[in-house]
Amino acid sequence: MISLQDFQKLKYDTLKHFWGYDSFRDDQEEIIDSTLSAKDTLVLLPTGAGKSLCYQLPALLKEGVCLVISPLLALMKDQVFQLKSRGIEAEYLSSELDDYDAEVIYNRCKDGLTKLLYVSPERLTNRSFIVQMEEIQLSFIAVDEAHCISEWGQDFRPSYQNIKDFRKNHPQIACLALTATATPKVLEEIKSKLDLKNPAVFQKSFKRSNIKIFSEKVSDKYQRIFNILKYTKDSGIIYVRSRKDAEQLTAFLHKNNLSHVDYFHAGLTVKEKNFRQNTWKNSDSHVLISTNAFGMGIDKENVRFVIHFSPSPSIENYYQEIGRGGRDGLPSFAFLLWNEQELSDFEQILKNQIPNKKEYQKIISYIYSAFQVADFELPEKTFQINLTSVQNFTKLSLAKIKNVMNFLHTQEIIYLNSNKSLSSVQLMMQPEEIDQLPAKDAHFLEFLLRTISGLSTHRVSFSEQYVSGKTGISAHLIKEKIKEMQKKNYVEYIDGALTSIKFLKPRDERTLHNFYWNVFEQIQKNKIQKWEEMRFYTEDTQYCKMRLILAYFGEKKSKNCGKCTVCEKNKQSLFGNNVSDEILKVLSKNAATIEEISILLHFHSKENILENLIFLLDSGKVKMLNFRTYALT
Repeated sequence: MISLQDFQKLKYDTLKHFWGYDSFRDDQEEIIDSTLSAKDTLVLLPTGAGKSLCYQLPALLKEGVCLVISPLLALMKDQVFQLKSRGIEAEYLSSELDDYDAEVIYNRCKDGLTKLLYVSPERLTNRSFIVQMEEIQLSFIAVDEAHCISEWGQDFRPSYQNIKDFRKNHPQIACLALTATATPKVLEEIKSKLDLKNPAVFQKSFKRSNIKIFSEKVSDKYQRIFNILKYTKDSGIIYVRSRKDAEQLTAFLHKNNLSHVDYFHAGLTVKEKNFRQNTWKNSDSHVLISTNAFGMGIDKENVRFVIHFSPSPSIENYYQEIGRGGRDGLPSFAFLLWNEQELSDFEQILKNQIPNKKEYQKIISYIYSAFQVADFELPEKTFQINLTSVQNFTKLSLAKIKNVMNFLHTQEIIYLNSNKSLSSVQLMMQPEEIDQLPAKDAHFLEFLLRTISGLSTHRVSFSEQYVSGKTGISAHLIKEKIKEMQKKNYVEYIDGALTSIKFLKPRDERTLHNFYWNVFEQIQKNKIQKWEEMRFYTEDTQYCKMRLILAYFGEKKSKNCGKCTVCEKNKQSLFGNNVSDEILKVLSKNAATIEEISILLHFHSKENILENLIFLLDSGKVKMLNFRTYALT
């Protein structure tokens, strides 16, 4: 049996070998030790504190497979990709995988090759999955984003309540629950609903002393962002609300000669996403403009600033997003840009995207009717769906339709793929039957079998562009020819460039229109409440910004941070009585506007700079070159 001293050495050797670190951060080692001792454990660590390591490292040291329960497919994919890049055997199961791929993954788990298996909470009630788990040795269960179990959050996932019943079938297996955003009420809910028995609780303060928070009422956001980026060569993230915002802001900055900026959103191909993400991750000066999905699971230490082009939908989202800055502990900045009209508009948009019960039922009924799915039927096919057709039939806004369809997706009633991805094709006959087809069709199918590996046995993901490059036939022609084969029922084809839908549960009108409506309604109410809290945070000018965040997460006795927008306004000066001297130092190099002086003085209050400039003008030390620019006399 291994000695305690040797085990400690093994733990640090594993950390060094796979992650390249010599020591653990904060409570990481204690959390890992609790998990290794098979004790139920509850962890509340802010974004950037290294939660993933707390289950990934013990998974390597314990016998068996660590079952990781995660709410988002994108998050699962990213984690598995990162682990594999470190040489760690990990897999994920999702509804987009066919039976063949799932069987391969199960067998690797049974053979002890896979150390971490990521699944969604919905899978825990899948009969096939439950049977497979009986033959797989589990080391422990890790519940990521555990706050999703709470009915009081906008991320509420009823399927997280399946975990408690699943644990009853594995009573000896410990559970590690992790979250970055939970109020005291939600923490108690996690303990109860996961049936954590006398858990070890690790809770780190949400305070991030190295982040300076700004909330600015701004009319010209493009100019404000340009001014910030003009004087920094650091790496950062700019969060925007839509793909259109990301592309237009990037175009504006490129036009103004800021080339170290790019946009990132779900509409990019996998290849484009990987290229842009890797460029950003490996750079000290690159800036990504992105919708809020970007950054989950990304571990980049030297993000010096995070800019919110618009407020986040909740304080939880906002805190997670600014927490991606300054993970190395060095000074970092968080900018929240807003104006009153935008706040009112967003509130209206939020309310307008919520359908009433009749509209909700109309959308769901159309989706099933369009693909001729009878009650209690579960088709095996994946279908292409045109949201404009749904809109034309229901006469409802695209926002309401997307809201309902995203809800069905997160509840795993359907699998909705609205991102550009690889296409997929499946042969609907035995390869030996191809010879009996008309010569022209047989020739093309044989061409596909030669070109797309694995097609003879199972559904295969592929790129038309890749096939085109390999054969010299245009990608458009390949698509059209495969569609022709589909019409003749020779193959089943899903075009990765279009939105597709796969039904994951049998159609059940009563449940969909009653139970799921109640869940949908609760989530919409939570969204509105969370937004109202965020709006107060954004507009408030009395309370320290960091202190408001800490109070929201239950830290009631915190002190003012001393450097946010509000704190700076409430004290005389960041530099004591020497602001004038600091301004003179800036102007000794170049003439500058108040905006530029503010940025060069680490985003010091423009009001305070103006007061000091008036004093310097009166004393004759500074002159105005025009109504905006100042210089030394």
